[in-house]
Amino acid sequence: MVRSRRRASPRLLCMLLAVLCTLPLLARGGGEKPKVRAVTAFIRLDRNQYRKQIDETLTMLRRARAEFVQAGFEVQTLRITTQPFPEYVRDLSREQALALFRDVDRLATQEGFIMAIGPAMMTDFDDPRMADLLAEILGATVNLDGSLMVAADDGIHWKSVQAAAQVVKTLSLRTPHSQGALHFAAIAMVPPVTPFYPGSYHLGPGRAFAVGLQSANLVAEAFSHAQNPKQARGLLEEDFEEIAHGVEGVAAAIQKETGWLYAGIDLSPAPLKEVSIGAAIERLTGAKFGSSGTMTAVAIITGTLRDIVVRRTGYSGLMLPVLEDSVLAQRWSEGTLKLDALLAYSAVCGTGLDAVPLPGDISTEQLAKIIGDVASLAVKLRKPLSARLLPVAGKTAGQRTEFDDPYLVNATLQALP
Repeated sequence: MVRSRRRASPRLLCMLLAVLCTLPLLARGGGEKPKVRAVTAFIRLDRNQYRKQIDETLTMLRRARAEFVQAGFEVQTLRITTQPFPEYVRDLSREQALALFRDVDRLATQEGFIMAIGPAMMTDFDDPRMADLLAEILGATVNLDGSLMVAADDGIHWKSVQAAAQVVKTLSLRTPHSQGALHFAAIAMVPPVTPFYPGSYHLGPGRAFAVGLQSANLVAEAFSHAQNPKQARGLLEEDFEEIAHGVEGVAAAIQKETGWLYAGIDLSPAPLKEVSIGAAIERLTGAKFGSSGTMTAVAIITGTLRDIVVRRTGYSGLMLPVLEDSVLAQRWSEGTLKLDALLAYSAVCGTGLDAVPLPGDISTEQLAKIIGDVASLAVKLRKPLSARLLPVAGKTAGQRTEFDDPYLVNATLQALP
């Protein structure tokens, strides 16, 4: 009797690829896999059937999480991103719109996801009252994020810059510990379909997903074995290619099983507290972050990420979120790292000014100038940047922040330049 051979399923082959791609990293001696910070689904929300849409989306996201876990990745958050929210609250009163988002927020708490509702303004011709509504929405919810587009291919949106500054100021004054500003970003040249928040949005038909990693540990692993910048780049490229191809193997299986389109991976090596990009860079430079050599290390990371051949999306550059990174927060407290230096690093890194603590007495005009600088740099360099600024009401320079958030590290406020 002749036995028939069973062919391996495409899903099994994809999962096997995900495991095999990480073996060289593990064999080198360190190499804990990075966590998946976000699996983000993109949907075109219909306010008349949003509960059904969210339920169907969560079915896909939970299946995706299970696939990543089976491949050895821990998944931190499940996220849902919509088209810009003014499109689906059109003709609603302010009270009706707020009621809609409060209900979505309750649903997010119950079901364990977070949601980005997109930019309040995409151009300077959009209704500025939507920016005011966004501030109200974010002030009344805990699981929603939003943004304003302050620069795009048509240049800087100066009205949106002013509106964004007002949103930041409003959230700092009207939310506990001023933490509402954490859920808002002024975004410049940021493309759609980025998995990272708060600047996530999309403009297409939906039914797509993207992945973002918490992979600062990969940078630390590569830099700890490097004797010079050239070797650091080579090791970093090797490690990121292995992990990225593993992630894409899992994503391909998810796409085949669910019918949702895999839109790409944001290669930005996001840190989180002790998984510190600041510490990784200090391993290479042998000096405190902000010292000479920091710019070179920043350029190595972003340049390496751009050379990796995968389906990229979002920022795909270095993230330096001050209050989400224990070493960066410490250097900020010491004064080794300052606002102007962060902006300078943005010329060769990914995200701009991220999770930057500021004294509570900063004016709306000063906030607008900072956001305008980020927008100007993004337009000049034709690259995605954003500003997530955190003024702390009632706190002045020299005092310490008192954020009550598991993802934040507190730091000493600096005087404004």
